[in-house]
Amino acid sequence: MKLFVGIDVSSEELEACFMDPEGDTLETLKVENNLHGASHLRDRIVAAADKLPASEIHIGLEATSVYSWHPAMYLHEDASLQERKTKVFTINPKLINKFREAYADMDKTDRIDAWIIAERLRFGRLTTTIVMQEQYIALQRLTRMRYHLVHNLTREKQYFLQNLFYKCNAFRSEVDSSVFGHAIMEMLSEKFSLDEIADMEVADLADYLKEKGKNRFPDPEHVARCIQKAARASYRLSKVVEDSIDLVLGTSIQAIRSIQSQLKELDKAIERILAGIPGAQCLRSIPGIDRVYAAGILAEIGDIERFSDQAAVAKYAGLTWRKHQSGGFEAEDTKRIRSGNRFLRYYLVEAANSVKNREPEFGEYYRKKYVEVPKHQHKRALVLTARKLVRLVDVLLRNGQLYTPGRKVTTAKD
Repeated sequence: MKLFVGIDVSSEELEACFMDPEGDTLETLKVENNLHGASHLRDRIVAAADKLPASEIHIGLEATSVYSWHPAMYLHEDASLQERKTKVFTINPKLINKFREAYADMDKTDRIDAWIIAERLRFGRLTTTIVMQEQYIALQRLTRMRYHLVHNLTREKQYFLQNLFYKCNAFRSEVDSSVFGHAIMEMLSEKFSLDEIADMEVADLADYLKEKGKNRFPDPEHVARCIQKAARASYRLSKVVEDSIDLVLGTSIQAIRSIQSQLKELDKAIERILAGIPGAQCLRSIPGIDRVYAAGILAEIGDIERFSDQAAVAKYAGLTWRKHQSGGFEAEDTKRIRSGNRFLRYYLVEAANSVKNREPEFGEYYRKKYVEVPKHQHKRALVLTARKLVRLVDVLLRNGQLYTPGRKVTTAKD
């Protein structure tokens, strides 16, 4: 006999509903969302399970960002609950909302929400639990922060380029070197005016670039000439506007360098954790999957045994398409599900884009899918290639093996 516990989570409270296998409510209670409240809830769950008696306990919470994480982990790791074969599920809120539609005549309250979650647990067919070991949790915090910083860096660079156009509108069309190289950013941060750059001796500007760039320019004189050409071709600003733009560019350069420095520190921490996860070597053996992609995928999947098979992993990532079939009709054009872990989907799609360029089998598959449709060819082919990559990732992690080129993945139809 199982005891089902639905918990509606908010930042301050946990509203719980205990339900037996027949769907009868055994108890409801409300506690604070903190250690003391969770401890009291644990005691009541244990008492209810022993009274039933229950051979298994299923606890469900909606995945409400940070609010559900602490109580879910506390209940999952508690020794007294583990002794009673407890499984803790964090459920996608969309799944609960869809399930609630069957009870449209009921009010919307925290107590009823807890009852709905318990009722959904009773129906079963929930395959993913909260089970994640500490190293995966630590890795996930790091990789998600890295994801956040990378997107911030992209936005900051775009903002920098907008202001650079005010300063020197011909720069990007005349200079083929990266604007974000150390030497050029140093030159821009020192607030040289366009006239000063244009009047400098080519040799002096080339020496400056050579020194700041630590001899990384293959032809510093060519770059110097291009920069001077851009300076001469650009519009001139008034002194007051130029001073403002110089300040903005200098501030933006500091922000870019700060983010880049933070990314280096995160990468070091990610590398240390990856060294202790066996699956990391399995994923990094795939051509095109580097430290970043391996870390991102592992951080979101966790222990592969959380999932019953590769299809469950794909569904968790949101790389599954709904079927539309009735009688003898089956639609060919179907939509991808909108739910799923967006971080895992992001890393799988980005990894697939890299793998297809280095692994012939995936490159051939991508090209095959690319020519099948007239619209959205790249996007569709890339997502389907990511779905294929899921099968390979699942096999390697589940078997603890390194990738062997040419070896077919036979767990699912390609």
